[in-house]
Amino acid sequence: MILPRLPARPEDLVRNRINRAPSPAFSIGLPLVSIMLASMVTFSPVVASAPVLPPFAFMMLLAWRMLRPSLLPVWIGLPLGAFDDLFSGQPFGSGIVLWSATMLAMEAIDGRFLWRGFVQDWLAGSALMAAYLFLSATFAGFATGYPLPLTIGPQLLLSVVLFPLVTRLVSLLDRVRLLPLRKV
Repeated sequence: MILPRLPARPEDLVRNRINRAPSPAFSIGLPLVSIMLASMVTFSPVVASAPVLPPFAFMMLLAWRMLRPSLLPVWIGLPLGAFDDLFSGQPFGSGIVLWSATMLAMEAIDGRFLWRGFVQDWLAGSALMAAYLFLSATFAGFATGYPLPLTIGPQLLLSVVLFPLVTRLVSLLDRVRLLPLRKV
């Protein structure tokens, strides 16, 4: 039995024809849904005495914002941060404040550095992840009565190491997002 050969690129799955365009709902909804699904990663059956899992939803937000700066508006940090607060176990409001501040910081970074490369994106993402993890650990410590921001070392290291893989995943999702699916 001969199996059909799959194309090498996602664009080849859909024939390039005249009068084809990306679906507006899919092209706008895929980044939001991918960030919201990454917020639900905390439901995994990993049990640890200290935080180990990186903040995948925050990393996806950073990756989408760095890849397509005009795709996500600045105010999107508020609803996505609220959604992440519901699933992350953080005190409600910490994600709203930190995600909104991150979107404002990314807006300032985009205004300052018009042209960025991989190293600048990785450094900016690492600095924002370190600030996010430190402040979220501080907020969680205030809510429980004992701040322990020093326990985030392994989580921060894993976040910095995995950030290029998350950006690669987002770039693949972006290619899928722009497939010409809708007939014009």
